[in-house]
Amino acid sequence: MNNRYDSHEPRTYTVASDNYIDQVGQSQITKVLRNTYTLLAMTLAFSALTCYAAMAMNVQRLSIWVLLIGTYGLMFLTMKLRNSIWGLASTFAFTGFMGFTLAPTLNMYLYLPNGASIITSALGLTAFAFLGLSAFVLITRKDMSFLGNFITVGCFILLGAMVLSFFTNIPGLYLALSAGFILFSSAVILYQTSEIINGGETNYIMATITLFVSIYNIFVSLLSILGVASND
Repeated sequence: MNNRYDSHEPRTYTVASDNYIDQVGQSQITKVLRNTYTLLAMTLAFSALTCYAAMAMNVQRLSIWVLLIGTYGLMFLTMKLRNSIWGLASTFAFTGFMGFTLAPTLNMYLYLPNGASIITSALGLTAFAFLGLSAFVLITRKDMSFLGNFITVGCFILLGAMVLSFFTNIPGLYLALSAGFILFSSAVILYQTSEIINGGETNYIMATITLFVSIYNIFVSLLSILGVASND
């Protein structure tokens, strides 16, 4: 009897341990997901605030060098500080700067006869796309890791197309770039959300930055497409 009892005891302990590990892991995933969406909502609101302030001050377009240094400098700073409390400060600095630089573009659209409706439509479509893509992954719990290769290849293709657009004037290239950024950013949202719920992304600051940039790119790209369509 003692031998039989002893032979079953390790198995019972192992099952209990596995259940405990699963509960801890799921709790950590839930925490990362909650923190990501909370920080994302706060940064979007802060970005909208800085954009509104810059629009009210009628801020002009920044030089390309200031834009590049500010954007990528703050992004790399956030990546560097992602595991400290200062990472939150750099996250707000980065997203606030992005909102600030968007103001001249929005002011330009507001000068158009239907500019306000273009901006509103772009905002609505961006929100619909983000919520729909996120909900799809959260509800189905699908593993979107297969999109990793597509995102890598898409990144190089978009970079090449951007460089080409600086030196050539190919008809339709600008619209193709905008459509490409929408598809690329949509794939990133699917991939990043899947990484969070499957435990592949454990840093909510990096998850927030990734989702924020994707939302920003979709919005700007939709503005371009709707703006051209309205002129036609």
